[in-house]
Amino acid sequence: MRRRSILLAGLLIAAALVVLAWVAVARFGPALSLSLALAAPSAEPWVSRVLSPPIREEITLATESGQLQADLYWPARPRGALLLVHGLSRAGRRQPDLERLARLLGQHGVIVVVPQFEGLAAFRLGGREVEDIRSALGYTATLDGSVGIAGFSFGAGPALLAAAGVPGLRVVGSFGGYADLHHVIRYVTTGEYGFEGRRYVQRQEEYNRWKLLALLVGLIEGAEDRRLLDGIAQRKLVNPGDDTGAMEAALGPEGRAALALVLNRQDDAVDDLIGRLPVGAREALRRLSPLPAVPHISASLLVAHGTADDSIPFTESLRLAAAARGRTHLALFETFHHTGPQAFWPSLRQRAGDGWKLMGVAEELLGR
Repeated sequence: MRRRSILLAGLLIAAALVVLAWVAVARFGPALSLSLALAAPSAEPWVSRVLSPPIREEITLATESGQLQADLYWPARPRGALLLVHGLSRAGRRQPDLERLARLLGQHGVIVVVPQFEGLAAFRLGGREVEDIRSALGYTATLDGSVGIAGFSFGAGPALLAAAGVPGLRVVGSFGGYADLHHVIRYVTTGEYGFEGRRYVQRQEEYNRWKLLALLVGLIEGAEDRRLLDGIAQRKLVNPGDDTGAMEAALGPEGRAALALVLNRQDDAVDDLIGRLPVGAREALRRLSPLPAVPHISASLLVAHGTADDSIPFTESLRLAAAARGRTHLALFETFHHTGPQAFWPSLRQRAGDGWKLMGVAEELLGR
């Protein structure tokens, strides 16, 4: 009799485990396969064998200032739409990681629109991006009633600004984004950053200084200084050791102020050097900082950041999350840098923890 009871109990436990496994697959299956493919590119072929790839089509979007070229990823069974905004990248919408994300989202049923923002592709941030993103968002909303937007790196700021005040959005995402450009400038030039009384220091890559200079070029009013600063930035981005002394010597007051800010390494000098920029440049830095706009975003805010990010400090995402006043899904990844998972990671525990967080982010993007 006891043997039968043990056998029956064992069968009931086995049945319960089967039911739980089935529920887990039904509940988390899409998010699990998406997060697995994102974290481990080697798993993508397996996902592609199970799910139909989306059809990619090049389209042209009309905006108030002209036209945008974009890639439209159309899935076999559409469910929801998402606009992706790339960051400072020469490849723009065809940046490999972004392209792969769009393809994977399409395989999981999301209609994805990825416009080409030429300013961001040229390492520029001037303000026109916000209106262009808002136009692209309007188009994306015509494809499906459940629509969201996600911005990456320096593209996240304009994406958040464009989403502010837009009703009916399902999700608004910031991945490795910023809250205030003043903090980013401080981080890139000095390695100093912090939040709510906690201070950190991280060694900076010199390459990031020249990305910052390229970003500031569009904010300088004088045409000659813009030309010279752009020449310095482009040469330094190719070879940071290149001698640009002759071009630097020809700079006017505006150009010298921008270059002095980029070359500075002292934390206590940052505010004064920003104050020496032209009035228009200072106003643009304020206008392009999305922190004040976050409370006006009606959708759920999805904020993700790698704590090892050497381009934008993760504390910027903490600021965004705090400004959203409880409407945020915040995911800080211990094993991620600015563009994705690190090649080497400290522990299996951290990788497992980040995998769980990534699955939650995937679920938000998929809208399940």
